[in-house]
Amino acid sequence: MRRLARRRRRGPAPVAALAALSARAILVAVLAALAGIVLTASPAAADTDDERALAEKYAPMVRLVPQAEPCGPGEPYRPVAVDPLLDNPEVALRGPWSGANLVGVGPAAEDLARPLHGYALDFPGNPLSPGCDYERWFERIWGDEPTTVYAHVATEEAVPGRLALQYWLYYPFNDFNNKHESDWESVQLEFDVGTAAEALESEPTTVLFSQHEAGEQSAWDDPKLGIVDGTHPEVFASAGSHANHYSTGLFLLRSTSQGLGCDSTLDAAPGIAPVVVTIPSDPAEAARELPWTAYQGQWGQQFSQAFYSGPTGPSAKDSWTAPFTATEHRNEISYQVPGGEVYGVATTDAFCSLVEQGSVVYLRFTDNPVPVLVVLVLALGLVLWLVRRTSWGSTRAFPLAGQRSLGQILSDSWEAYRSRPALYIGVGALGALVALTLTLLQQTLSGEPLTSATPPPATGWSAFLGAVGPVLQGAVALLAAATCAQTMQDRAADRPVTLRSAYRAVLPKYVAVLWTTGIVLALALVLTLTLILIPLALAVLVGAALVVPVIVLEGLSGSAAIRRSAGLVGSRKLKTVAVMAFGTLLGSVVGGFVGVALLAAFQVPFVLVNAVPGVVAALLAPWYALALVYTHQDAALDLPLPAPEADEESAAAPAP
Repeated sequence: MRRLARRRRRGPAPVAALAALSARAILVAVLAALAGIVLTASPAAADTDDERALAEKYAPMVRLVPQAEPCGPGEPYRPVAVDPLLDNPEVALRGPWSGANLVGVGPAAEDLARPLHGYALDFPGNPLSPGCDYERWFERIWGDEPTTVYAHVATEEAVPGRLALQYWLYYPFNDFNNKHESDWESVQLEFDVGTAAEALESEPTTVLFSQHEAGEQSAWDDPKLGIVDGTHPEVFASAGSHANHYSTGLFLLRSTSQGLGCDSTLDAAPGIAPVVVTIPSDPAEAARELPWTAYQGQWGQQFSQAFYSGPTGPSAKDSWTAPFTATEHRNEISYQVPGGEVYGVATTDAFCSLVEQGSVVYLRFTDNPVPVLVVLVLALGLVLWLVRRTSWGSTRAFPLAGQRSLGQILSDSWEAYRSRPALYIGVGALGALVALTLTLLQQTLSGEPLTSATPPPATGWSAFLGAVGPVLQGAVALLAAATCAQTMQDRAADRPVTLRSAYRAVLPKYVAVLWTTGIVLALALVLTLTLILIPLALAVLVGAALVVPVIVLEGLSGSAAIRRSAGLVGSRKLKTVAVMAFGTLLGSVVGGFVGVALLAAFQVPFVLVNAVPGVVAALLAPWYALALVYTHQDAALDLPLPAPEADEESAAAPAP
């Protein structure tokens, strides 16, 4: 109190203190300014500026598969910044313990500034049954946010004189077979220099795209790498999985480490120039600017099956500190699924859908095993019941007419095929030759070498062949089906049968086959365009399943043949549909899996892989055609053709 009183009695003292304080403040400000100048001019600051300039110079152009309608096919997510996740009350931070492991809600960047191994961010929603929840959440949180990528310059002591420029792309949800919250993908450009300043004066030597657990590389001057404005690589992100590819297409995932199913970048939209946020290579500076980069936990809900757990972030990847040794195992190419725009497109779709549906079943089993087991047991019981309901022993291929079960139809048609293999392989050889020729022509006219591992671009004559190819192959398939019916008629009559004689006998009937089938397809197309009458279009196609045997064996054509086929199918609906399903599987799955097996086992050119499904399907097509002949003969027992009516004058005349 006395000290305070003495200070009060000294009037000028506060003024002097204030003056001294002001002088100190000015001195501190001057020193701070000088320090700022020094820091700005320091090597570390200069390096950071070079890193930012390098990151802006080579920022990738991201091409996404467009989504025509909300929650529909396509890619609803884009690479975005992680900032909206921070301080977000809808995001939880969970610890590595079982049971109640909630650490907090709305973690801030500072909360993630520690490694936190085993921790996980948890978003609203169930990744195993996402529905549209994540898509709506994305639009609400990131709808107005710009497309963003994070850049990071990395070097490795074990590999001196080289520098990696990494771009990290963050997607809030991975809507692929292995669904999980968050997805981190990367693009890495490699330079044969040691600093960012030197990299600015040179150009990349190698580019590496992340693809699931692997990656595909290319040289900077590789034709498969698209470059915009001389420095920006084009990145095609596959729908759902976000795996990075070099072009549009449908790509095969050949190992479990790459995931399950097919990557699709078909119809990718023009590239998006993202905002680039550079993560300083100096860890201390990165921790100050972007504290979350130190986080080592999961960016998404955690499951006991790692397949569905959220991924770790960039700094938890080995490539963050070892960009060259961590990525030694690289693919030189991505294999496109065989099919392209020619014959094999049905087989590729069948293969990809089959694998995808298998993954979906496994996903649902993981989420809730009891209902899935019940459905699988019921489905297996139904299959066994159907198998036991039919007889599979071959009756005899001939006589042709006779009542046969579904199993006997398939067995007898195979017996007929096997008894004259040269004849029926010859019938299918024309379709196989057409499939191979179309593929070779399309590749040649596109200007791509025949040894290329990628499909030809659909331009010019190549695109024309891609459009007319299926029509031509359909016409050839109808000729094969009619020829098979003709051979069976001749064999049943004990006439000598050769490939030439069969073609000679069936050609007069082939015109009727073409225009009658054309009527059916035109009607089905019109009904399909109405959308609401699609079930009726399917009914028309099923009803016309026996048109070819009717034309060849009974001599009808046009509307009479269509009505006759519908009547025969009506008496054998279940059996006819089962035979049609068998033909679909025979023509698509077998050929598709042979092509995929070749692709997975050998690095064969695209021309060969693309032609294999068409060739295999064409050689097996006669089996299906023979099964339709036996189905026709079975139904004709209950619905025979009426005897032709004699005219009155002939009826009145006495018999000779």
